[in-house]
Amino acid sequence: MRILVLNADYPRFLAWLYQSHPGLENASYAAQMAARNASLFGVADFYSRNFSASGHPAAEIHVNNSWLQSAWAREHGLPVAIAPPGADAPRALPGWLQRAVTPFKPLLRPLARKIGLSPRLDTQAETILLAQIEDFRPDLIINQDTFHVNASLMRRIKGIGNPILIGMVGIEPSRGEDWPVYDLMMSQLSTTVNFFRNLGVRAEVNHLAFEPAILDALPAAPEPDLDVSFVGTVSPDHRQRIALLEAVAERYDLKLFGSRPQALAASSRLHRCFQGEVWGADMYQVLRRSRVTLNSHIDLAGREAGNMRLFEATGVGAFLLTDFKDNLHTLFEPAREVAVWGSTGDCLAGIARALADEGSRAAIAHAGQARTMQQHTYGHRTREILEFAEQARARR
Repeated sequence: MRILVLNADYPRFLAWLYQSHPGLENASYAAQMAARNASLFGVADFYSRNFSASGHPAAEIHVNNSWLQSAWAREHGLPVAIAPPGADAPRALPGWLQRAVTPFKPLLRPLARKIGLSPRLDTQAETILLAQIEDFRPDLIINQDTFHVNASLMRRIKGIGNPILIGMVGIEPSRGEDWPVYDLMMSQLSTTVNFFRNLGVRAEVNHLAFEPAILDALPAAPEPDLDVSFVGTVSPDHRQRIALLEAVAERYDLKLFGSRPQALAASSRLHRCFQGEVWGADMYQVLRRSRVTLNSHIDLAGREAGNMRLFEATGVGAFLLTDFKDNLHTLFEPAREVAVWGSTGDCLAGIARALADEGSRAAIAHAGQARTMQQHTYGHRTREILEFAEQARARR
């Protein structure tokens, strides 16, 4: 199969990437893509490289990176008006919402509409994307960003060679979309899978993952110099997370890596904890520098575990203290491969135990990393997706 993976990047990440590489916007498509993937941010090229390793030509398209997409268009003779990533800022999503939507973008689409914002691609971006699909002629398209590339656009894409279409979403998406355009929907949460099945749309669980090649790309592991850290979003959609972090900050030297939300109360003790944003390789190094890495799912995740931090932290060998969820044991063995908290008191006590017992902390971190390498890599996930795709092709 020839496979295309559609995705989108946070505007704040794109701004950081191009500021970190002066002149990159004038480089070739291949050079820009190489720089983007070398950052190790998000899923980078982890899906395509594993599909390719299985013998299936594969590539990613970052649909909202206008500099990258404009480079492709120029190299293929399409007239374009170059605009920097984020140039559509007047209608772009607020920073906190941009960071919160992955992998929950479909759920937040109604909110974006309510406040008069549009995450859809403009006409030029759609034209370039359709040309790329025409050029690549994929047998399978995996849409990881149903927020930018909505069902209406996927219906148009289906008309180009009738590829198998698979969509990936997180929390339960909005009703009223043309979800039957997809041959299969995937999610890391069984509640979302059941949502689609109740609509008569085929759906399967496919979890997020870690790419082992990250370990080869990172600098040497630093000596831990952070007692407790949290890397991620703090927003109105993370009330439980905010309450937890404020309690931790009252007792420990908590370091927060992310942007400071405008909605955070002026009196919040978290203001003194923010260290700024870290992306890709820098984020992984923060995880490795931390004696205790905290995890707290978004409120909308309900009683299921499955966010990226589970796999990113364990993948690089960090000690992870995560919130209890009903299905956590299907991913990691609590207390052996990850430490678990069920209440704020549990979390505070868990931090105290971990900081006081380096041996136990190291044993859990080692076991968690081993479990991730055995069951939770992108190689494992892409093999599952290929099985799903073959089943979809057989049904046709």
